[in-house]
Amino acid sequence: MATRRNLILGAVLMGVGGPGQHHTWLDPEIPGDASVDIRWYIARAQQAEAAKFDHVFIVDSQFITPDSPHHYLNRLEPLTLLSAVAVHTSHIGLVGTLTTSYNDPFNVARRLASLDLISGGRAGWNVVATGDGGTAGNYGRQEHYDYATRYGRALEHVRVVQSLWDSYEDDAFPRNKESGVFFDKTRQHPLNHVGEHFSVAGPLNIERSPQGQPVIFQAGDSDEGRDLGASIGDAIFTHAATVEQGRAFRDDMRARAAAKGRDLLIVPGISPIIADTDEEAREKERALVGGKDFARALKELGRPFGWHDFTVYDLDAPFPELGDAGDRSFKTQAEKIKRLARENNYTLRQVVQHSIDAQRSPFTGSALTVANEIQRWFEAGAFDGINLTITVPSEFARFTDEVLPILRERGIARTEYDATTLRGNLGLPVPENVHTRDRRSALVS
Repeated sequence: MATRRNLILGAVLMGVGGPGQHHTWLDPEIPGDASVDIRWYIARAQQAEAAKFDHVFIVDSQFITPDSPHHYLNRLEPLTLLSAVAVHTSHIGLVGTLTTSYNDPFNVARRLASLDLISGGRAGWNVVATGDGGTAGNYGRQEHYDYATRYGRALEHVRVVQSLWDSYEDDAFPRNKESGVFFDKTRQHPLNHVGEHFSVAGPLNIERSPQGQPVIFQAGDSDEGRDLGASIGDAIFTHAATVEQGRAFRDDMRARAAAKGRDLLIVPGISPIIADTDEEAREKERALVGGKDFARALKELGRPFGWHDFTVYDLDAPFPELGDAGDRSFKTQAEKIKRLARENNYTLRQVVQHSIDAQRSPFTGSALTVANEIQRWFEAGAFDGINLTITVPSEFARFTDEVLPILRERGIARTEYDATTLRGNLGLPVPENVHTRDRRSALVS
């Protein structure tokens, strides 16, 4: 169970700009190749570490079209990127996205365990079941997995990875040069897993890190996604537009986790807009939202529906009937868009404009106003922490240099790191090796 109750701070590093950030790359502070420039990532991670952030967060997908967000078109593979960041930082957590749909558990377990050792126990895994249906074509499949298969596969995948991480007990390698004993064979354990989706013999050929196992993050808002998060997640990455939505999501996830004998942390993504005054911040927001590229937003609307082409429709006609489009992509998001259009009798143009307007941030204002709003959400139980989307360094600095000092003064944000591992800083316990636990239980009985 988590013991940490300070505000969790994460930084989502988005290079030249993700969905809806159509002109971000034009900012003079952002190199045109920021999404593939490891120096940019290292500098942002060091900026976040100096502010005592808990982790940096790397999102990922493996299918693109010419209309994908700029950052998605050309970006580094998450664990390769984070391994480089690891050797230039010392405390901040390193969370990378890996899909359970198009990776094998042994490879995932080994790559994440390697990052965990390289970083001294700071690795985290953002578990996704892949929403981009086109990914199937990049992995030799004619069709993307259906929803039930994706989530059934995801649960088994994570369970296998966690079991592989316990292949060695903590005392498996005495490395005693005087006795000549390097390895204790009784502390190595094969897996011999045979399940519905995977067969994995094991053992994994790498020892556990100081935090035992990487921290599991998960993002999924469907019923299946929430059940998966409640079953395996240490922290849930989500989005909420209001305190009430945030609190309802947190209560639901906590109840689902409690039913499984677990606890978890809720850490939504936010994009604060900060200026010297509230009015200046609102004007800044109006300029950002008003400057969105409608044509690109129309194209991006197709992503939840498997990159359905909405440009072929009359913008001022009722939102088109799409049948089961989206069922093998971002199903929950696609269904929300269909429901929004149906309940409000929206045209296609109105749906696109709504997608643009929905990017307004509830955390807009002066540093004091933003700090007050974060405190209000935190104390109302809407979240346990926040993941800030990071692009322009000076905008990030406004948060770290102006908002954070207020939150620290109020005892909400930390002033120093609590530990050198990600689990330690999140207040999560080190999971005991299952074989060590079973050995101890056998001795007691």
